[in-house]
Amino acid sequence: MPALICGSLAYDTITNFPGRFAQQILPEQVHILNVSFLVPTLRREFGGCAGNIAYNLRLLGGEPVIMATLGADSQDYLQRLQEWGVETAYVRVIEDSYTAQAIIITDQDNNQITAFHPGAMQSAHLTVVPTGRNLKVAIVAPDGREAMLQHAEQLAAAGIPFIFDPGQGLPMFDASELRRFLSLASWVAVNDYEARMLCDRTGASLEDLSTSHLQGIVVTLGADGADFWIAGTRHHVPGIPAEQEVDPTGCGDAFRAALLYGLERGWPLGRCVDLGNRLGVLKIAHRGGQNHPAPPELVGLS
Repeated sequence: MPALICGSLAYDTITNFPGRFAQQILPEQVHILNVSFLVPTLRREFGGCAGNIAYNLRLLGGEPVIMATLGADSQDYLQRLQEWGVETAYVRVIEDSYTAQAIIITDQDNNQITAFHPGAMQSAHLTVVPTGRNLKVAIVAPDGREAMLQHAEQLAAAGIPFIFDPGQGLPMFDASELRRFLSLASWVAVNDYEARMLCDRTGASLEDLSTSHLQGIVVTLGADGADFWIAGTRHHVPGIPAEQEVDPTGCGDAFRAALLYGLERGWPLGRCVDLGNRLGVLKIAHRGGQNHPAPPELVGLS
């Protein structure tokens, strides 16, 4: 069955800093921060959470349905999605905006600094969650603020279980809004930093949150794998050593595609997380969020 992906489509400008951010930023001087990073390499990639998740879900043999916005510079991205065989009926083109743009700098420790121009993404709320499509599962990934709020409400009203994936959009929401997302979602997916912020803002621990109606909370830990919480109990799925660490951009999206794939098929959450770890390791060996293959043995695991 199709899985609905509510999130951003963006063009990513990706650069690499051959040093460490920590060596260039003086903690006692952050109030007058004025830093320049020399980035000798630069490339432009197709990206955005919705695009990256859809790419990975398609690799696994899933049926992604993207609900997102593009700008007047959309032709290349639309053509790319259609070449994958991904449905684009709910991809809206905003003619007086640019497609969202992310400018990403990655240092030698795989830390990242990102500047993001939302562009057409700010109109994502104009598209309404489709009903009557037999959608088995969905994800609310980083998108326009109003779009995330409205799409969560619409999915819940339609009875479509969804993953709440606030990502880098988490700071846009206050405590009451985050509690509302949590009350509507069936699962939550965050990284370890986002998990701490979520707990700080809501005043609840992961253990407490997982004893609610939520079917699971997944916390990715980079190379250390991931934890998942069910009914107040933490479980750990170890990471898988990467043969190459080329570019972490899109690893989280690859992981979330695996969650969607497994949840749509009724897998236990631990099995979904394991597939997410495996797909993330494959992604990190390739530049960009949509250039890695899925070997037959990985698809066979599914």
